[in-house]
Amino acid sequence: MVVAVWSMLLVMSCFVFLMLCSIPALWPFLVMYLIWIFCIDKSPAHGNRLAPWFRSLKVWQYFAEYYPASLLKECDLPADRPYVFGYHPHGIIGMGALATFATEATGFSKAFPGIKPHLLTLTNNFHVPLYREVIMSLGISSVSRESCSNILASGPGQAITIVVGGAAESLSARPGTADLTLKRRLGFIKVAIQHGADLVPVFSFGENDIYNQMPNEKGTTVYVLQKKFQSMFGFTLPLFHGRGLLNYNLGLMPYRRRIVSVIGRPIHVQRCEKPSLEEVERVQRMYIEELTRIWNTYKDEFAKTRLRELSIVD
Repeated sequence: MVVAVWSMLLVMSCFVFLMLCSIPALWPFLVMYLIWIFCIDKSPAHGNRLAPWFRSLKVWQYFAEYYPASLLKECDLPADRPYVFGYHPHGIIGMGALATFATEATGFSKAFPGIKPHLLTLTNNFHVPLYREVIMSLGISSVSRESCSNILASGPGQAITIVVGGAAESLSARPGTADLTLKRRLGFIKVAIQHGADLVPVFSFGENDIYNQMPNEKGTTVYVLQKKFQSMFGFTLPLFHGRGLLNYNLGLMPYRRRIVSVIGRPIHVQRCEKPSLEEVERVQRMYIEELTRIWNTYKDEFAKTRLRELSIVD
């Protein structure tokens, strides 16, 4: 039920808000709330609404146990510096990223004491009434450059988690595959260098396995429509399906398939406000090497049913 509610939370939030709008006595308060959302509240760009008690609620353990989702820590991360976690693959929705970096269900704070994680998502999500309050309480913040800089600059131990592949990678998310959109993704590395934040690759085995997706190879009508939608709105809508609440064949709930997020070794960078393209690309090569090492180390344990090897497609 926890997974079902989370899967429908955005739609449910919109429905509840529209129901509240049907009560004239509440209109002044709702207008003030909308003004607060769109004109005043800057919390999504500062990550200052995280509520540790909310992240630690028992319901999030139920959420993680459904798959089950867990984290595997490879080494300690000292809390005397900021961090940028790069999460791969994106999957359809990124349920493993939520369980690991937006809740305490997998024991992040016990594994890395003193580090304050902020999972980043599209700014548009913070324009949805009520829903925004829930995700901000989990420490989820905007993925804008301003937000990244504000959080990393707020002190040692601050960490941001960027699901690097984004909308483009979600179109490649299929069970048994690991096709990563990474070669041209230099922005998160540049931000890390500018703030002297160590880069930590994270590979989440099983993230691509929890949904099935319709065929959408390049050149097909489905692919063209999805790319056009992405260019217009900044995100895309993969045509996917999982299981239902009372059946295992068709629905919008994810399948119960194990997710293991392996948090790799940090890549230390020297702080530089204006790094050269050569320096950014050098750090990127080190990052890809570490990500590849994680895959090769654990693929036979956590990706036994893989159809092909890790591929960095773009």
